[in-house]
Amino acid sequence: MTLDTTTLGTADPLLKAVLGGVTVYDLGRTLYQGMPQSPNHPAYTHSLPRRHGDRMRPDGGSAANDIVVMGTHVGTHIDALAHVSQDGRLYGGVDADEALQDGRYPEHGVHTIAPMVRRGVLLDVPRALGEEYCAAGYEITTADLERAEQLQGTPVRAGDVVLIRSGWGRHFDDPDRNVYIGAASGVPGVGEAGAKWLAARGAHAVGADTIAFECLPPGKGHSVLPAHRVLLVERGVYIIEALALEEAAAAGAHEFTFILSPLPLLGATGSPVRPLAVIGRS
Repeated sequence: MTLDTTTLGTADPLLKAVLGGVTVYDLGRTLYQGMPQSPNHPAYTHSLPRRHGDRMRPDGGSAANDIVVMGTHVGTHIDALAHVSQDGRLYGGVDADEALQDGRYPEHGVHTIAPMVRRGVLLDVPRALGEEYCAAGYEITTADLERAEQLQGTPVRAGDVVLIRSGWGRHFDDPDRNVYIGAASGVPGVGEAGAKWLAARGAHAVGADTIAFECLPPGKGHSVLPAHRVLLVERGVYIIEALALEEAAAAGAHEFTFILSPLPLLGATGSPVRPLAVIGRS
């Protein structure tokens, strides 16, 4: 079996590989110190406590070792149902205080998310609107979502993983990390109505190319997150954030097999992930 791998630049985390007639789009971001992230979570740090040459084997061999410290909601990641509560309750009406046992959530933690091999749908909202990208702070409406699925011919079905491109992902590697965070400008995304639309369609999980999935109005930051409440607390729909969707969208990859497996971090509220969109060659 031959493997032809094309890397789109050393600083670009998007990888397109062709393997045995299958095209694979890497939807995960490269993790690096200083990348944009929510200020609510511990930053990513990476160091080498042991470098080549620190210890030498008798035959001249040597090894280097890493240590990584990061929050579970940094970079491309998935939110577990333990991540958000409303009025002291988690999904299913579970008391959030009682659900916490020894600093972990055994029933709602990220380790309970089964590996996903599902139909994936990428709704390219800017394309449906005739734009290159959604404006800062723009709330993606249910009409926008319906227009995208109709234009693409990719209706959302029960059990799907639905990824929403706003075009905001182009800011992820901006030298000014505040651009992607968008605290002052706002960030495009769905609001409460869009979250209800996705849940009503039976989405198993949803994702976006933004830092918080949903619309962040200018100057509001993460003060109120109604889509998180609807999806995680009321409907039990997982949320994937900070996706790299530009390459797949540019190629018109709107329907694919979506593959994702969180790290089985016992009782954690989230996990870094590296999702893949896989398309068989017709």
